[in-house]
Amino acid sequence: MRTVLMVAEKPSLAQSIAKILSRGNMSSRKGLNGACSVHEYTGSFIGQSAHFKMTSVCGHVMTLDFIGKYNSWDKVDPAELFSKAPTEKKEANPKLTMVKFLQVEGRGCDCIVLWLDCDKEGENICFEVLDAVLPVMNKPRGTERTIYRAKFSSITDTDICNAMNHLGEPNRNEALSVDARQELDLRIGCAFTRFQTKYFQGKYGNLDSSLISFGPCQTPTLGFCVERHDKIQSFKPETYWVLQAKVNPEKESSLTLDWDRVRVFDREVAQMFLNITKMAKEAKVESVSKKEKVKQRPLALNTVEMLRVASAALGMGPQHAMQIAERLYTQGYISYPRTETTHYPENFDLKGCLRQQANNPYWAETVKVLLSEGINRPRKGHDAGDHPPITPMRAATEAELGGDGWRLYEYITRHFIATVSADCKYLQTTISFSIGPERFTCVGKVVTSPGFTEVMPWHSIPLEESLPHCEKGDLFPIGEIKLLEKQTSPPDYLTEAELITLMEKHGIGTDASIPVHINNICQRNYVTVESGRRLKPTNLGIVLVHGYYKIDAELVLPTIRSAVEKQLNLIALGKANYHQVLEHTLDIFKRKFHYFVDSIAGMDELMEVSFSPLAATGKPLSRCGKCHRFMKYIQAKPSRLHCSHCDDTYSLPQNGTIKLYKELRCPLDDFELVLWSSGSRGKSYPLCPYCYNHPPFRDMKKGMGCNECTHPTCQHSLSMLGIGQCVECENGVLVLDSTSGPKWKMACNKCNVVVHFFENAHKVRVSPETCDLCEAALVDVDFNKAKSPLPGDETQHSGCVFCDPVFQDLVELKHAAMRHPMHRGGQGKRQGRGRGKGRRPGGRLNPKKPKDKMAALAAYFV
Repeated sequence: MRTVLMVAEKPSLAQSIAKILSRGNMSSRKGLNGACSVHEYTGSFIGQSAHFKMTSVCGHVMTLDFIGKYNSWDKVDPAELFSKAPTEKKEANPKLTMVKFLQVEGRGCDCIVLWLDCDKEGENICFEVLDAVLPVMNKPRGTERTIYRAKFSSITDTDICNAMNHLGEPNRNEALSVDARQELDLRIGCAFTRFQTKYFQGKYGNLDSSLISFGPCQTPTLGFCVERHDKIQSFKPETYWVLQAKVNPEKESSLTLDWDRVRVFDREVAQMFLNITKMAKEAKVESVSKKEKVKQRPLALNTVEMLRVASAALGMGPQHAMQIAERLYTQGYISYPRTETTHYPENFDLKGCLRQQANNPYWAETVKVLLSEGINRPRKGHDAGDHPPITPMRAATEAELGGDGWRLYEYITRHFIATVSADCKYLQTTISFSIGPERFTCVGKVVTSPGFTEVMPWHSIPLEESLPHCEKGDLFPIGEIKLLEKQTSPPDYLTEAELITLMEKHGIGTDASIPVHINNICQRNYVTVESGRRLKPTNLGIVLVHGYYKIDAELVLPTIRSAVEKQLNLIALGKANYHQVLEHTLDIFKRKFHYFVDSIAGMDELMEVSFSPLAATGKPLSRCGKCHRFMKYIQAKPSRLHCSHCDDTYSLPQNGTIKLYKELRCPLDDFELVLWSSGSRGKSYPLCPYCYNHPPFRDMKKGMGCNECTHPTCQHSLSMLGIGQCVECENGVLVLDSTSGPKWKMACNKCNVVVHFFENAHKVRVSPETCDLCEAALVDVDFNKAKSPLPGDETQHSGCVFCDPVFQDLVELKHAAMRHPMHRGGQGKRQGRGRGKGRRPGGRLNPKKPKDKMAALAAYFV
């Protein structure tokens, strides 16, 4: 019996596919990484009996990065990143140990079937999976085929079984196009970002952005927003005049007529036309025309149109809408949501999809009529050769999906029903009048067949007052003629929907990456999302784009990126050489980078006008250890300390508050310590600004506070305040927060675990002695007599917080409330107390092992 390994892109997909293929007759177990499950069953594979193992990855297995030393902003010239800096593939999420997991499951397998998403990114992940599992799989016999690729567009029985019966091969060219894009974005983006971030953050204090990033797609995206802003700012309103006439076809009714000249910009000319028309007493009907017109049903739905509608009509940001669409897809409600195609293939089961919607109360009647009278073939759209248009694959209710999930599903379903409905037909009547020598017109529309607008009512023809029955030569009394004074108005800021349209038109990004680029310019504080989801550039965004235009307009114009995208598509089609495209593009941008660096003064002139220098920003906080003058605390992102006398800037931990720490000084450099805190429910620790930026010991890294400092005698260091190994992470140490009394706590110096203990204690100190059982440091606790929870009215006790039964009810585990998920704990070799053994998979500790240093504590948490 052959063993077949099958790999999907997400755990939920793996479960759904395995359930369909095994017809529910499968066993499931958790994989060694705890994130992915393995579903096993027996069946037939290419005419032979087989044992199937279905599992998944969690998106990309690997990510591209520079090797070690080239990740240092301080030691590497950004220009080296274009060619000299070697890159390597690293695990995208090391905590998941995905490569090891795949190798464990793939060992001894004969074949592999790849069920990754059917787009370029999916093809790339296919080869990441193959790189991991092929070395441990059984070797093929002769020319025996062992690698198979499943192509599917929805999680339905029909589509999955059809994919299994028509297995193909992974596409190496498409995978290479993704590799090329990753390397280009990494090298170009990092080089420009590192240079301009260091340059401008070293000069200005109120940029309010932790990263002044550049991206080959991100920057042209911002350029569109700033271009619209510039049009608004440079707009000069002009006054114009409109002639408005009203006629009275009946005694109690009036009809407003539109002037055929539309408007004039000269007041005297407008007044002349008014005087001429006022001389007439009646309006004469010059012509009456009636035409049957058609409003076409929409093209089938692709990703870009879905994102446009989600933003404009549903008020959802593109990235949020994409996440919801992916969830609906993995749950089997819709087909694959990343597609450029707006044309259904001839063999697509439109009626089958429509039948699924026959019982939904919102559109059941429309669907039943279509099924009984016959559906209309959808309009011929664009076939990009990737996936069918986005289609509802199974019925759902609002209670099932809830909130935004239902709103997006409802739109997708209504859009699909509309594509197989009839066009909307209406009768348009146009009556032309003459008042003196001037011509006026009025138009009326009457719907004769609503067609698709029944299910998409927002596209319906608006109700209008019916026009009077009249013939050529009829005369109507004039009710009123007046001159209206108006002004031209500027365009509004771009909506997300308009921006998506521009990006698609100019070839910036892909259907999958467009939401990411828009989200990036929002997160970088380059634009803000205003009401109506309009994107208004900030000062920083405006100055950057104007600076790029001043130095090298191609850095911000869409032309060069569009050309690169075309080259990447040629790689995917096998029509361009991967290495040549990479080398040629990097050479172009390397030249542009050198010119940008040489010309940076041009952008700096614009920055000087909009932002304040470091010396003029912030408030005095702590003393510099070199000159002993006060350094200024700059609160705007990225928060930092600046000494104007020494002209030195010191970075600080982000996403928290900073205050002076009791005016205590570091024994190594005489800098005053500051205290970082994530809030009363979070963690806090002191740090020396100089040591934080210039690690004093070999086993320390940049970005470490006193809770990771290995100074042997400093009263704030890990050596003096460390208690024991963290109960959850591998390398962390629980460190006493000496500022937390009377609600005392110790916090992990790596992760966000916080242990609350000894509430209302008068003093808590870490003893130099250690526990005989777990080697953790003992803790000396003093309570006030009135509030002491100790037995026998004792006020003092010394013991191990993990093992001492006296402390059993006085310890409580929590997770710190962080202000931002990007908070970074320090990294480095642990020099704390209490190295324990006996950790079981999943992070739980075995309470039965007396030598396990966390045994008692873990038992209390359960």
